Amino acid sequence: MAIKLRGVNLSLGRGAARVHILRDIDFSVRRGEAIGLIGPSGSGKSTLLMVMAGLERPDTGTVAVAGEDLSVLNEDGLARFRGRNVGIVFQSFHLIPTMTAWENVAVPLELAGAPDAFDKAARELASVGLSERLDHYPAELSGGEQQRVALARALAPGPAILVADEPTGNLDEATGQQIIELLFAGHLERGTTLILVTHDAALANRCDRVVRMRSGRIEPARERAASG
Repeated sequence: MAIKLRGVNLSLGRGAARVHILRDIDFSVRRGEAIGLIGPSGSGKSTLLMVMAGLERPDTGTVAVAGEDLSVLNEDGLARFRGRNVGIVFQSFHLIPTMTAWENVAVPLELAGAPDAFDKAARELASVGLSERLDHYPAELSGGEQQRVALARALAPGPAILVADEPTGNLDEATGQQIIELLFAGHLERGTTLILVTHDAALANRCDRVVRMRSGRIEPARERAASG
């Protein structure tokens, strides 16, 4: 299994403001599988994604990703684990504004110890159609181009798992469609496990399996194989 969660609960806030976000989650994802995670706003799908990416720790339960028990890792260990194993694409691009597109992709590789970080970054940016934009800063790029940089950065380390949280949420329809095609191409060509959070049921149906969340729980009756 690429991902295995058992008995996961997570609450946020304190005292009377404390909210139970994830409730008794048991969930597994096979290696190489694409999951479309859907549900109303506030259902817990983005939080579940963060738990699977090692960005949030559950209050109870176990989270195993790429064969590693995340509960035994400290914060530094989690950061190293994510750098090697998990590529993350957010709705907001989270690029460093003072770095060029090339540097935004290369610097995380350098920090992870990749010997050919800038060569690899250039190849990844070329694969998303940005070979002519290496030296441009985020402010000089369109929203779609910034998301391409973010996708290149996520894929560059060769992660086993790619997670994407509403990756087209800040883009127009045509640009968003281009990003989705690149996302699925990266998944299929590299055999990565893909977890895609989306409000778009048609997009979720492109995945191998659609999983619906409501009120912090996975709805078993609505979990089904995608139709195509």
